[in-house]
Amino acid sequence: MNRIISLIFLSAALILAVSAAQSQAQRGGAAVVLPDGIGKDLVSTTCSQCHALNLVTNAGYSREEWPMVFGGMVKLPADQTVTVTDYLAKNFPEKPKPQAVIVAGNAKVGMKEWVVPSLGSRPHDPLATADGSIWWTGQWANVLGRLNPKTGEMKEFPLKTPQSGPHGLAEDKDGNIWYTGNSAGLIGKLNPKTGELTEYKMPDPAARDPHTPLFDKNGMLWFTLQNSNMVGRLNPATGEIKLATAPTPRTNPYGMVIDSKGTPWFVQFGVNKLASIDPNTMAIKEYTLPNAATRPRRIAITGGDVLWYADYSRGYLGRFDTKTGAVKEWPSPGGPQSQPYGIVGLKDVIWYSESGVSPNTLVRFDPKTEKFQTWTIPSGGGVVRNMMATKDGNLVLACSGRNRVALVEIK
Repeated sequence: MNRIISLIFLSAALILAVSAAQSQAQRGGAAVVLPDGIGKDLVSTTCSQCHALNLVTNAGYSREEWPMVFGGMVKLPADQTVTVTDYLAKNFPEKPKPQAVIVAGNAKVGMKEWVVPSLGSRPHDPLATADGSIWWTGQWANVLGRLNPKTGEMKEFPLKTPQSGPHGLAEDKDGNIWYTGNSAGLIGKLNPKTGELTEYKMPDPAARDPHTPLFDKNGMLWFTLQNSNMVGRLNPATGEIKLATAPTPRTNPYGMVIDSKGTPWFVQFGVNKLASIDPNTMAIKEYTLPNAATRPRRIAITGGDVLWYADYSRGYLGRFDTKTGAVKEWPSPGGPQSQPYGIVGLKDVIWYSESGVSPNTLVRFDPKTEKFQTWTIPSGGGVVRNMMATKDGNLVLACSGRNRVALVEIK
């Protein structure tokens, strides 16, 4: 009987490995050959279950970090954990990476993290909902997840279309959860009370990758389409979707906010530009930022409709005044390679993540004093791609590479 069970598990592992190899292009590139050594076969069959092996070979972590990285993707017995750790640490050692820069200050925060149920799901975006829940998109597991931060209870909702690549999240006034199906060219709606899922396919095959969704004050859902160079608007009452293409080619529309007048603004990650879109005509107007190397990835908004952007390529925090067009920038504490990413404005204070430093940091910037303060993220972050303010003045984060969601309590 034990022999039969072993053969069944071996067959299942081989099927998973073959299936993963067939989807290498989708999950991160061409097949690779691992170095020989004890643990090679275990790494090959284990790590290829949810992503391409080039994500392993291109990575580089310390021996202390490796168990946390793969522990968020797969659960292994203690002896196999040691074998995999030894193999990875020997063959793919820590790559030079800027160390986190800690800047002291008067603000105090507490951080709590939760490992999400589906290992290897790569939580992409978080969402703080009106009922106090924390939601996340399990991009590689094809699920939406919900956490009760008071009890720690979690629930995941499998999506209708396989490999839809859930990316961004938004909540409507009725408590429905809307998401962008980044890999399937769709917008989805989940009714958490019934589990009912509704999908809205893009009307144009060129609109491939819905990215960041956001509701305006009239209940219209706006969303960016990064590689399609578009912005879309969905009317939940009718299901009608309208699309607009950015004037400049290949601008990669990314993060989005809506100002006090109801105008959506978004950053163009492929160029050094911001843009606005007329909510009625859907005409897009672009604004060029001063430095040609600037690549804004996410965007926040504070009082007076002032925009703040995370300059991923140069390691800067930027400020854009929508009324005057004036731009001002500050170097991020982690330096030119700190890769500022997720960002939010909270009570006219800016909070953002540095995804290029080790460990990732949470950064606070006070525009009144122009002073920074930083904290390291306990798990290391593994790239915090997005964050959001809660209704009671805290923050929620998604720690993609650590398979965690986090709550930052601002004390």
